Amino acid sequence: MEKERKLIIVGNWKMNKTVAEALDLVQGLKRELAAVKEVDVVVCPPVTAIADVSKAILDSNIRLGAQNMSEHNGGAFTGEISAGMLKEFSVRYVILGHSERRQHQKECDGLIAKKALAAHAASLRPIVCVGETLAEREADQTKEVVGKQLEGSLAGLTKDQMVETVVAYEPVWAIGTGRNASADQAQTVHAFIRQVLASLFNEAVAKRVRIQYGGSVKSANARELMSQSDVDGALVGGASLEVRSFSDIIKNSI
Repeated sequence: MEKERKLIIVGNWKMNKTVAEALDLVQGLKRELAAVKEVDVVVCPPVTAIADVSKAILDSNIRLGAQNMSEHNGGAFTGEISAGMLKEFSVRYVILGHSERRQHQKECDGLIAKKALAAHAASLRPIVCVGETLAEREADQTKEVVGKQLEGSLAGLTKDQMVETVVAYEPVWAIGTGRNASADQAQTVHAFIRQVLASLFNEAVAKRVRIQYGGSVKSANARELMSQSDVDGALVGGASLEVRSFSDIIKNSI
């Protein structure tokens, strides 16, 4: 069965790769993925490498993303980067509300919603992350937690903006741990997310939104995960740092 939504697979490099290493990686990905048309491929390097990676992928089918941005357009916000600054380097996507930022930088749903609105104002497509901890899953609170995060993090978006937003479900207990949700577990939560989107917006919008899975995605589990009806791609961490592992995930997803 062919998907009605085009797969989107995003590599989140986190705080890894010098400029030289980043260029090596994207040159390898360009070679390996040159023929791939069925998947939207996005790489999110650290901000220090964005300018160089942007130039390197100009003539390719790889798109550029950022790992974070400010909710402000400019001003006295030391260390922050605005959506307009990212646009200068042809950034198209931006990850917002990643669990690591929710945990370490104490980002809340309200802040993520402001960032999502700022991203759309600059014609960037937000990738809004949601997901539960192991304790929350074991307490059977997954739907409660994810539902609350969706409602708060997407607050204020119009229907048109929501269609241009990607949701990434990343169970916190599966990020960088080697554990991953089974395909059935992922599908169950993704279907629930689509139900929540239908209630927040409408059924037509919910059907068009792409929902990624993130959490120890590897080439070995990519095909089964991507074959689920409500799984529309992957947000890949560690496995996106090597040409072979990331390109194999993408090729195995088609």
